[in-house]
Amino acid sequence: MMDVRHHPEEERLLAYAGGRLEAGMRLVLGSHLELCPYCRQRLRALNALGGLLLEDMEPAVMADDALERTLARIDALAPAQEHVTQVSAPPPLPPGASWPRSLAHCSATPWRWIGPGMRWSRVSVPESPEAKVFLLRIAAGKYLPVHTHSGQEATQILYGRFHDGRALFGPGDFDTADGSIHHQPVVQDGSECICLASLSGRLRFDSPIAKLFGALVGM
Repeated sequence: MMDVRHHPEEERLLAYAGGRLEAGMRLVLGSHLELCPYCRQRLRALNALGGLLLEDMEPAVMADDALERTLARIDALAPAQEHVTQVSAPPPLPPGASWPRSLAHCSATPWRWIGPGMRWSRVSVPESPEAKVFLLRIAAGKYLPVHTHSGQEATQILYGRFHDGRALFGPGDFDTADGSIHHQPVVQDGSECICLASLSGRLRFDSPIAKLFGALVGM
């Protein structure tokens, strides 16, 4: 069983339960829930609380054609759902590792070189083509350049470990960072590290060379 130590905050889980997260963040958080029994229990409690609140609300009057319009919207989504089942699998993983089920409807590019010991893969999310979701695969002892963020970044660690000066993150851990965080993730010795990440903005690298690479890959 994984020793998951870093979890999403209550507000983010509540937004997930209410369907208010953008697609990339929802995908990353969904992959965390698959690996974290503690957060699945928290989510169930939030859903139960939401159900109790709904029971206490005054019933709303629905339009006479509400059912017909709902069924029409479901019919309109059907072709897109059929297309989702035909996408390709993510690139290969090390022996013993597996991809989250939340990625099953997505496609991903092959691993691409971005520096010594560093590769990345762009993940395409069918329901949100503009989402910035990607996979990072970094060798033991290597590190990302020092950076901060212009928006929100969510990261789910799938394999291996890194330390960014704040804490040690391992398999199953979930991390978020924004413009208030200035860090450098360093992969720990003994194993490479593979992460799933979503960006709402861009990474802001300190190094001019790193800025160039970030621009090339859209980070």
